[in-house]
Amino acid sequence: MKLSRRTILRGAASVPFALASLRTGALAQTAPATELPPILFVHGNGDYGALWMTTLWRMESNGIARDRMMAINFTDPLARTDDKVEQAGRSSTEDQRRELAAAVAELKRRTGAARVALVGSSRGGYAIRNVIKNGGAGDVSHAVLCGTPNHGVFATDDQPNNEFNGRGTFLRGLNEGESEVTPGVAFLTLRSDGLDKFAQPDGRFIGKPGMPTNVTAEGPELKGATNLVLGALDHREVAFHPRAFREIYKFIAGREPARIAIVPETSVRLSGLVTGTPGGVPTNRPVAGAIVDVFRVDPDTGERKEGALYSSTTGSNGRWGPAQVDPAWSLEFVLTSPDAPTTHIYRSPFPRSSEVVHLRPARPLGPADKAAGAVVIMSRPRGYFGLPRDVVLLDGKEPADVKPGVPTDAAATLRLPATEVGRNIVAQFGEERIVARAWPASENRIAIAELTY
Repeated sequence: MKLSRRTILRGAASVPFALASLRTGALAQTAPATELPPILFVHGNGDYGALWMTTLWRMESNGIARDRMMAINFTDPLARTDDKVEQAGRSSTEDQRRELAAAVAELKRRTGAARVALVGSSRGGYAIRNVIKNGGAGDVSHAVLCGTPNHGVFATDDQPNNEFNGRGTFLRGLNEGESEVTPGVAFLTLRSDGLDKFAQPDGRFIGKPGMPTNVTAEGPELKGATNLVLGALDHREVAFHPRAFREIYKFIAGREPARIAIVPETSVRLSGLVTGTPGGVPTNRPVAGAIVDVFRVDPDTGERKEGALYSSTTGSNGRWGPAQVDPAWSLEFVLTSPDAPTTHIYRSPFPRSSEVVHLRPARPLGPADKAAGAVVIMSRPRGYFGLPRDVVLLDGKEPADVKPGVPTDAAATLRLPATEVGRNIVAQFGEERIVARAWPASENRIAIAELTY
């Protein structure tokens, strides 16, 4: 039987950026969360575990211990074009099933729990369903699938081995039967009310304009699951938005979260993994010999306030950190990685500690970038820019490379003449404001204003 409850949220994207004014001591007033199963967060296609950072912070702010949560990094996060054919730097559905099953076993070992809850964004939901359906149901209590294209990004008779094809071998195997969920596991799907770029009837969002995809906004829903509609959220926001957090927590805990806002810590320690994009393909393979420098910067100018707070070179495991910072400091991360542009990443203050501050260098400079004096990218990893839904301003203007309508773009690029190298550039999304500096492209440098929300 299909359990469906539609929750439509109007104006969902305009959630205040302001953090809670409470400090760590406020957590003592939160009901103990140890009765919850450990939670394993699963990222989507081409992504990494860092996207779950704000969700982890919100969970911690509701009393869930940091060591009872894990965010997986799939080794090669990008899907193959043909699931049956090996492709350099890309993974099959079986690769992901195997890695996720190992992570489930590790989280169970670490916590002593009999079962864990799995929360997945987009393609991550495929790995979750694959693990559960193929022997892992006894290890999993809850499965939350956020924007997962459960009936495909397209559903056609060609490309039968493409995992995103609703009529392909992989998804037909997952969806066979009267119920599309595995008995014994509680399933929740979260989806958009029409703004998910991968649940659209027209193929223009996947590069095939005019082609019927045979997929609708209801594509992420599953027969037998609890299916919720989160309103005007985009493909990524249905996983990482505060509205999504509320439903994830409520489904696993069986009650409303005590708070949605993130409770700041008095002292913050940051660490993470340096990965790369060889040949333009994003991987989560560690990069050795990368230099990570962390600076405190003025939030109004982007200028450094002092020398590096932290500096190190990664070893074979690709790890950097920990760097000790104040939760009120705006930061600049400088990543000098082999065979990649020197990347200056500007970030809003980190309210809490994190071990998933993963760093990837910017893409190689293209012809248009090399012709410019400086290149500044505004990046939103946990959502897309929606015009006119959102306030999106780069250097005081709406970016020309962000398309209006269904949100499809997570980055905007500004190219400046050589005469403007060194000046500050303001990136504004909603109430989050980051000031970056324009570094010379002639030195193979790129600046990124990376949004948190």
